[in-house]
Amino acid sequence: MKLLVCISRTPETTAKISFTEDGKQFNSDGVQYIMNPYDEWYALVRAVEFKEQNGGEVTVIHVGESSSDIIIRKALSIGADKAVRVNANPSSSLFVAKQIANYASENPQDIIFFGKETIDYNGSEIGPMVTEMLDIPYISFASKLDKDGDAFLCERDIEGGVQALKVNAPFGISAAKGMAEQRIPNMKAIMMSKRKPLEVVEPVEVEAKVSIDQYELPAGKSGVKLIDPENMDELVQLLKDVEKVL
Repeated sequence: MKLLVCISRTPETTAKISFTEDGKQFNSDGVQYIMNPYDEWYALVRAVEFKEQNGGEVTVIHVGESSSDIIIRKALSIGADKAVRVNANPSSSLFVAKQIANYASENPQDIIFFGKETIDYNGSEIGPMVTEMLDIPYISFASKLDKDGDAFLCERDIEGGVQALKVNAPFGISAAKGMAEQRIPNMKAIMMSKRKPLEVVEPVEVEAKVSIDQYELPAGKSGVKLIDPENMDELVQLLKDVEKVL
């Protein structure tokens, strides 16, 4: 069974976010990067568990430059068998999806795993794009995945309940909370990851469909306003003003 896990690099959650003077470029100075938690904790770990339970091979794929190799090696230490890095700056969701789809079309996979979203853009775009390009089914925000003979059983939370789905390979799936539990690699796994293959491939050309006009930070939060409990008229007026804004 061929299992492909798509991993991305995101700023560490405590990183201070800023942009260059023209507002068109993220300022990466001093920013520490990590593997996107949804990719690591849920998608990657579940793929590794699936391999351990059913056999097969886990490949991780990442679109990025050599500075991402440390993150890829961490994925290998968690249990992936090999890695592929598309040597390019991930300029857009479409660009990234095209690179992954191109690799998967040349190297057919049974299941393609995605984290449900990245913690920086929160777009949930890559999975649907890749599976559309490959013309295979896609299951989003899944919390459970099991094998049932030649088919696969999935569950995902929906409003008011849980939806159960049955699908045949090949397919793509995005992993949400509940899919797996975080694994912390031990020293032996970290050392062994350095021996595992990391293939670097050049990107395919993709026509840009969008461009960045400007980034801007959200407005800062206002402080707490304290009101004298004897002054109910002021409280009522403030509540009315909030209703107008909403």
